[in-house]
Amino acid sequence: MEKDPFKKYLKESEPDKASKGYAWSTAIGLQAVDGLRPSRYLIDTAIQNIEGKITLKEAQNLINSYYEERPVHVSADERTEEADKVSSRIAEILSEIAFSFSPNEYISIHHRLFKGIYKHAGKIRDYNITKKEWVLDGASVIYGSASELRSTLEYDFLQERGYSYKGLSMDEIIHHFAVFVSRLWQIHIFGEGNTRTTAVFFIKYLRTLGFSVTNSIFAENAWYFRNALVRANYTDLQKGVHETTEYLEVFLRNLLLNEKNELHNRSLHISGLWDDKKVDIGDGKVDIETRKVDIEIGKVDIETPKVDITHTVAGKAIDFSARTLTHIDILFEKFGYDKIFGRSAIMDTLELKSSGASKLISNLLQADIIEPVSGHGKGKYKFKE
Repeated sequence: MEKDPFKKYLKESEPDKASKGYAWSTAIGLQAVDGLRPSRYLIDTAIQNIEGKITLKEAQNLINSYYEERPVHVSADERTEEADKVSSRIAEILSEIAFSFSPNEYISIHHRLFKGIYKHAGKIRDYNITKKEWVLDGASVIYGSASELRSTLEYDFLQERGYSYKGLSMDEIIHHFAVFVSRLWQIHIFGEGNTRTTAVFFIKYLRTLGFSVTNSIFAENAWYFRNALVRANYTDLQKGVHETTEYLEVFLRNLLLNEKNELHNRSLHISGLWDDKKVDIGDGKVDIETRKVDIEIGKVDIETPKVDITHTVAGKAIDFSARTLTHIDILFEKFGYDKIFGRSAIMDTLELKSSGASKLISNLLQADIIEPVSGHGKGKYKFKE
């Protein structure tokens, strides 16, 4: 699938087509933060809307009908239905002028994006969470405490509402933006969908401050944006890692000032090993910039098996989504090179359905990351050294 099938519309001389192209491009690109990809049907429908053949509401109705008629069209693991529906809803919100800078607006956006998809759409979570992050080598950001979420959200909004940008340089403004959006995201007020909600809200807010935000930066670098948010909220003094907004600021300079700074996810990884090996994961795809990656030498130098399997995956140069990379990381952490596993073990470990586990096994076999094992019953595998 083309990385951004709508990029050409951003250069359209017709403002309406350019505006719609930006909305759809950003909406679809943001799905990469959760390793999701839209269907070909969604892309074709969106293009019809951009070309003026159908309205946005008609496009949404077509997408809804598509899944009503095909309830088992895609596997649960792919979450394509979620990607398609949320994309259309983001496009709708980004096409609207109306906006209110308030906690209720932020919560409302989450409800609009995920209604009928998540049971908790628009609801503040009542439990604490952790999430393993590739960029943190499997560690988690410390997210907001469930008991303080609403008050923390209201405090951040109050602080921002009273902040004056008068007399600030653009460097100072961008730094403040980075601090504000990273703190908003760190609260992680919802169970799922925080990054997409934060991005949509932030884009709308930037517009009220006079920024057009109509380029392809979010569409092409959504995963970088999320990783930059992670790095802005993580400190490990023993490892010499400090929270920093530098990566967010580079992203924002491209977004708001049309600068051309390179945005590589490898540069955000706390180990620094990925930057040395010139291995980029971009929007969920493994991109080997330097083909001579010596995996065996890496095994000698790398202390943890988690980093080892990451280099092995990179060496295969396979088009894996961020979600699949996370699954590999979790499986390897549990089974390593020595333990044998089958489909049921994958289902239990990753909470996947049978079809999702089978597809993952197929992908890993094709990538030569796992291998069949005989003598332990049918359908048994282990990671290939």
